[in-house]
Amino acid sequence: MRSHLSNAAYGILDYAAYPIGMLIVAPLVLHNLGLDQYGVWALATAAASTGGILASGFGDANIQHVAGRRGTGNELALIVAVRSMMGINLALGLLFSVVGWMISPFAAAQMTMGNAQLQHSCLWSLRIASLLMTARAIESVCISTQRAFERYGAAVRVSIAVRLMALAASAGLTFPFHNVIAMVAATGCLTVAGLWLQLVHLRHLLSAKSLTPLLDPEAIRSLFGFGAFSWLQAVAGVIFSQVDRLILGVSLGAGVVASYTLSTQMALPIFGFAASGLHFLFPYLSHRLSSSRSVSIKIPLLVSFACNVVFVGVSTTSLLLFGDHILRVWAGSAIAQDSAPILSMIIWSSALLGLNVTATYALLALGRVQIVTWFNLAGGTVMLLLMLLLTPRMGIRGVAIARVSYALIPLLLYIPLVRHLLSKPSAHEERPSLEEFPEPVEVTS
Repeated sequence: MRSHLSNAAYGILDYAAYPIGMLIVAPLVLHNLGLDQYGVWALATAAASTGGILASGFGDANIQHVAGRRGTGNELALIVAVRSMMGINLALGLLFSVVGWMISPFAAAQMTMGNAQLQHSCLWSLRIASLLMTARAIESVCISTQRAFERYGAAVRVSIAVRLMALAASAGLTFPFHNVIAMVAATGCLTVAGLWLQLVHLRHLLSAKSLTPLLDPEAIRSLFGFGAFSWLQAVAGVIFSQVDRLILGVSLGAGVVASYTLSTQMALPIFGFAASGLHFLFPYLSHRLSSSRSVSIKIPLLVSFACNVVFVGVSTTSLLLFGDHILRVWAGSAIAQDSAPILSMIIWSSALLGLNVTATYALLALGRVQIVTWFNLAGGTVMLLLMLLLTPRMGIRGVAIARVSYALIPLLLYIPLVRHLLSKPSAHEERPSLEEFPEPVEVTS
């Protein structure tokens, strides 16, 4: 149990580092750069995250593949699979970096609405963000592999250190430069340094002589069976978490993005903490189901679901009661006033999405990645269509309504999960056990 609590704590810390850091530095950046430059920073961050997520969409496949084969004793095959995952992510990262670099001029022109100085800052911020997509794709292999070993600590410590240092450097650079380009460049340098440390940790964990990317046909076939759907699921996740800001930036300008981003940054931790805190459930169940043909997952799932509901309920109630006051103190009365029409909807969208976390991880561990993908794609498609339809008519409120529509659809994932648990014992559940969260197998490097 101690290992699971430790992994959950590290997962939450990994997610919390950036939002908490943003809470601290956002007022300083707004004061030194102004609303428009802050909006450009938010857009560049969203672009880097979007490309990085798309390029590393096979991460769940890597977790499922490595977690399911940890106990086989075939260390060479495991290393080949990880290096093949490195080759896949490197190719995807380079692809999205090139695409991002090419479309940066058009995006900058649309988002800055004729302001030449702001357009220059936006252009080079987006181009630097494009280069970061490849680094984040490779870093994803390091992080997902360590999570598959149910070892969150080393990867998270490096990630937290890099994110906090990047935020501190970005905030500090606003004093001498008053330009967002320096902030994004500093983030890029620190990201590359963090990637090098992640690679060192991964090589030590695997006892591998080399982590040079390769494309082994057998490993790629195995990874693609799960990974093609997990990549599509990552696309749906990007639609939910990033594209809304890009649409707002193109439609209404960088200034509106700043108010919207600050509101979502305050509400998204409801989902983010739930997802990161319970992420250990995915590799834990994957390893447990693959190591025994007589294992029950009902008790662990009930415990996880109860924790999921309690956390979402408490955090949602707190933000509905005090969110406006928090936003007013944090970002000022002007931002709070602009966000007032959408704040409650954004809070509810994050809460509803947070409630589906247990079902998502359980179905992924059971190999039901297809159904998780289709539900998320359906939700993302509905949200995107509503955004395109409502934003020109309702502005920022239309985007908030679209977010709620997406959050409702993944809740339906509990239907196939409950049907599976209530069905007659399968190959994985011939003899239900009351054992609750046994300690994971320790794998020494």
